[in-house]
Amino acid sequence: MKASQVFYKNQKSEVRSRKSEYIICHLSSVFCLLFIVTPAISQARVTQADYERADQLQSNLKGLVFKKEIKAHWFNDSTRFWYRNDLRERKEFIVVDAEEGTRKPAFDHQKLAQMLSAATAKTYAAENLPFDTFKVIDDANAIQFEIEKARLPAAKVQWKCNLTTYECTRIGLVEESKPPDENGDRKSRRQDREKRNLSPDGKWEAVFKEHNLYLRSTQDAREFRLTHDGEEGHYYSSASWSGDSKKIVAYRTEPGDNKMVYLIESSPKEGGRAKLHSHQYDLPGDKFTSYEMSLFFIQTKEQTKVDTEPIDFGRPPRLRWTKDCRSFTFERIDRGHQRARIIRVDANTGKTKTIVDERSETFINKWWGGARTHYVDDGNEIIWPSERDGWKHLYLYDGKTGKLKNQITKGPWVVRSIVHVDEKNRMIQFKASGREKDRDPYLIHYYRINFDGTDLVCLTPGNGNHTVQFSPNRKYLIDTYSRVDSPPVHELRPASDGELICELERADASALLEAGWKTPEPFVAKGRDGKTDIWGVIFRPMKLDESKKYPVIEKIYAGPHGSFVPKTWRDFHSAQSLAELGFILVQIDGMGTNNRSKAFHDVCWKNLGDTGFPDRILWLKAAAKRYPYMDLTRVGIFGTSAGGQSSTRAMLAHPDFYKVAVSSCGCHDNRMDKASWNEQWMGYPVGPHYAEQSNITNAHKLQGKLLLIVGELDRNVPPESTYRLVDALIKADKDFDLLIMPGQGHGSGGAYGNRRRRDFFVRHLLGIEPPNWNLDKSM
Repeated sequence: MKASQVFYKNQKSEVRSRKSEYIICHLSSVFCLLFIVTPAISQARVTQADYERADQLQSNLKGLVFKKEIKAHWFNDSTRFWYRNDLRERKEFIVVDAEEGTRKPAFDHQKLAQMLSAATAKTYAAENLPFDTFKVIDDANAIQFEIEKARLPAAKVQWKCNLTTYECTRIGLVEESKPPDENGDRKSRRQDREKRNLSPDGKWEAVFKEHNLYLRSTQDAREFRLTHDGEEGHYYSSASWSGDSKKIVAYRTEPGDNKMVYLIESSPKEGGRAKLHSHQYDLPGDKFTSYEMSLFFIQTKEQTKVDTEPIDFGRPPRLRWTKDCRSFTFERIDRGHQRARIIRVDANTGKTKTIVDERSETFINKWWGGARTHYVDDGNEIIWPSERDGWKHLYLYDGKTGKLKNQITKGPWVVRSIVHVDEKNRMIQFKASGREKDRDPYLIHYYRINFDGTDLVCLTPGNGNHTVQFSPNRKYLIDTYSRVDSPPVHELRPASDGELICELERADASALLEAGWKTPEPFVAKGRDGKTDIWGVIFRPMKLDESKKYPVIEKIYAGPHGSFVPKTWRDFHSAQSLAELGFILVQIDGMGTNNRSKAFHDVCWKNLGDTGFPDRILWLKAAAKRYPYMDLTRVGIFGTSAGGQSSTRAMLAHPDFYKVAVSSCGCHDNRMDKASWNEQWMGYPVGPHYAEQSNITNAHKLQGKLLLIVGELDRNVPPESTYRLVDALIKADKDFDLLIMPGQGHGSGGAYGNRRRRDFFVRHLLGIEPPNWNLDKSM
């Protein structure tokens, strides 16, 4: 049995009469489960063919959008490039001259086809040349390409074509051997050196044994003991060498609780008994491993303790040594994420100086994505991202004194990441969102600005979500932008000022629209404060009948580390398959998620139970007011991981609005999920608010229909989080469904879980029976 649907009842309650009841024991008799098969609630049916049409939608629509991507191949001079367009039943090669601002065919396709046909004695068509890529050679006067050899399907022949005469010359068979990967070899050597704790000059190896640090010569294997205070429970670990091989940093380490999470693999592939798995997993409030930093001098074999408190959150930090190896810096975030620092260490004395000291009454979001610190001029200057003024911006610090030189970016918008720093010209290229007026504030644009905050220029002004390909010399950029409702546009611009050089292509989605595809609609409404815009997207059935009423399903993920509503064009969204069964699907980014103001983000602080639902419900009401076919008396919700937690929370906190939920691998109690993620948002130390917002604590409030899905081998969110919610629901005498996926890890249950989720919504929102999968295989 691959999976089981089970309905739990409190063992103390009276078992009501049903058509059929089966007792199933699962998980080595940990639970005894009551399985109840209920009769159909309606004579109407959704057939297996309806499901199959929804499943085949993606493959049926595949290949109906053209010119949606450009992969640029730059010439050696970085002023010209070529790309290939894949069109309906043909392809073309285009060459662009960035200096001249022109685009044209890379060559005469007809002439090349004729001459290649003559040279190979095989007919080739101009619109379908037998190669997809080529190399520009002979000062751009010729191209080199490969075509398959007819008699040797696995072999390819290399050809050269003169672009003046179009004479095609056979060069020979393509060698199968791979060229040496010099970068890979260097990386492998570096990783080997780091694994062995070798000094950069290769003369010494740091060795940890008997709880202490030893120095071993790689020339004669002599060993020197550098520490004497290592002992069980306080051992030395984690070596970091200076670039001149004269110093080493290591840590006297006190282990944390290092407690385990246990998983039962009920159905091993090889059969036999169930298997018990375990792995170390820190929960909120657990004692973490701490690291006391020391400097060691190779010549004298002396030890100096660094003048800083032990690091009790995360692993030993990355050390950034200056080129002269006289000092190094490291970043540290205190447990609870309310203080972040850059500390400079004098590598001769161990004395420290705090260069940056950032504090927050809520949390500092440096651990999960976003703009990173950038070190300039060997660390003499530091570009530091901060939300201190209420928005994520960049600040320039003196890397020696710690003095703030100036704020680089400012305004009611968000720096998303640093793309490139030009130290010579003191200029930064970065991504940001929310600066361009009257647009979706999540759309990413590229900008440039000087270190002193002057000359801010938007390099990608088009109304869409942007990605960029820079020329090798970073003088030009290819800007591709789109929205969820607008196909990609490709433009060539200078990286200096963003002025348009020429439009390259506009994606052609006409065939997709002719096939009936309905683009998702971005929708905006005011949030709980009546002022803040809440953004989301609406998916409709391709054959929408506006005279009918449609149940609404929200696909939710509200993890505070990001924002999750799609912003870029796709030919297909998985939400569309569910919509095709007769639903309106929505995705919304409510307050408490990332990439807006600090105040917007702070709603989640010690408050993950909020999940932005006040904003989501108002958004849905505004959407239903505009589109009356959205039936808000039948609202469902589903999600995975943090979305699994949120979808169950919807049922417990807002049962008057959300009626049906499917929750996969949910972290239903933040005390039972990974410490690094949960302490960031819920705070440290663990307080009573953790229990107050737990789905387990609030399980007795369940009113609607709930399906829980969990993989028994989930290493991300321990399955016991779902099991304890099950226990609480049983004790509260609640009806619900549970689907345990043997052998599966973190996720939504794969194809089977996806089908069961659809069944659940069809049955409880549409009010009709899904196919009888045990009997209707031929229908």
